[in-house]
Amino acid sequence: MIWIGLAGLGVVLFTAGLMLGLSFLRRKSRPAFRDLPAFARLHQAVGRAVEDGSRLHISLGRGGLTTPQSAATLAGLGMLRRLADLTSASDQPPVATSGESTIAILSQDTLQSSSQTATLGAAFDITAGRLAGLTPFSYAAGTLPVMHDENVSATVLMGNFGVEVALLTDAAERKNTYLLAGSDNLPAQAVLYASAPDMLIGEELFAADAYNNGGPLHSASLTVQDVLRWLLIAAMLFGALLKLAGIL
Repeated sequence: MIWIGLAGLGVVLFTAGLMLGLSFLRRKSRPAFRDLPAFARLHQAVGRAVEDGSRLHISLGRGGLTTPQSAATLAGLGMLRRLADLTSASDQPPVATSGESTIAILSQDTLQSSSQTATLGAAFDITAGRLAGLTPFSYAAGTLPVMHDENVSATVLMGNFGVEVALLTDAAERKNTYLLAGSDNLPAQAVLYASAPDMLIGEELFAADAYNNGGPLHSASLTVQDVLRWLLIAAMLFGALLKLAGIL
């Protein structure tokens, strides 16, 4: 067991070192990403929201910071900060909903930080970050009124969801609002693939910050993902060859 722990620590240190090194190199060159039309349409929707005085809604799902779903939740919080900065000139600030108490507090802090940076200490509406519900369907039930009644013109669903996400995509369709969605949960991905016009598939969820004017570290993280992916493929092929040779 101790060897497994040391191997895991080695992977973490290798990944962290690679990200820091690549982020330093990224400062000197502009990264080139493959085209993801969903993010281009999101920027257009954000621009329309600012122009017509409507509201942007970001829903962060039900994952917590101490659960295996924390990576998707942190990706959602990163997207929340980017979109809050982009809509800082809007008449109505964005609203964030979540299904976990810690994430609700973090969403309030994120929105407050963005608001104070843009408006130099102006008063902040703490209700912009909301705990919609603690169970899957109470969370969906608490989020639906936000989408229906608060002049929302664009919704971003990013985090850990279950099949209840179908209620949210249906509400967006009924209100004819723009919808971008991404989740790390396979049943939710299946629902979103069938019901969301713009969906983030697989690691696209974790690339959102890099595609939305993130820093060099975010860009470096995409390269690290590719490096780790190729190393994993090489390890699998090497293991298969050893098996065929009768060594394993």
